This record gives sequence, structure tokens and C-alpha cells, in this order.
Amino acid sequence: MSSQSVRILIVDDQEPFRAAARDVIEMIDSFEVVGEAETGAESVEAALALRPDLILMDINLPDMDGLEATRRILEGNLNGVVVVALSTYERERYEARAVQSGAAAYIPKSEFGPDQLLAAWKAAQPHDTSPGG
Repeated sequence: MSSQSVRILIVDDQEPFRAAARDVIEMIDSFEVVGEAETGAESVEAALALRPDLILMDINLPDMDGLEATRRILEGNLNGVVVVALSTYERERYEARAVQSGAAAYIPKSEFGPDQLLAAWKAAQPHDTSPGG
């Protein structure tokens, strides 16, 4: 990871979770919150305007679910943006659907913390593609 901050957009319709996510992000030196959105439509607009590096995307949102918002964001030519899907639902119910929509990872909200966020970010970074790499 470079010395540059990882710019994060938090998307969740519940302010208490957005506040908790901000607290988690503040625990990670190189991460910063650059914006927040409450609905799927707002998340698409905010992503295109702010061009974050990482989006924390709740799956259950008013007006457009997080899976559809993820698809739309990733179609918006945001080079290298990483989406991490979040939900109160069990992993088995949504993990495959989140990845199919383009999310790099799925974290149940009950497990969300700095270690899980860092692991998801690191796993989504380009890997060595040289022969044998």
C-alpha cells in the first residue's frame, strides 16, 4: 500500500452503523472517510463525484439495493475502486451474490472491524502476475 490515504465512501441507511464504521476507519492510519450515502442512488452519485478507493456498501438500502448499486458503480469507469459488501444477514445468504455483483469481499456487520477491513482491502489489491507469481 502506498503512503497515500485510502479514500473511503460509507454507504448505509443507518446512521449508527455509519458512525461505527467511521470509528473503525479512524483506527487505521492510512484510511480516511471522504463521504457517506444513505441510499443506493446516493451511493452511485457519490462514488462518481468523489472517486473513492474503497466503498463500504450495505446490501439493504432504500430505493436500490447495494448489489445493484455496486453493479452501477463498477460500470461507471471508476478505475480500481474496491467495493466491500456489508450486511446483517449471514454470510451464506449474500456472499456469493455480492461477489457476482462485483464486490471484492463480503463482511457481515457483526464481524466488521479494522482487521477485517484491512484484510478485504489487501486481498483486493493487484497481485504479482508474472510467470510463476
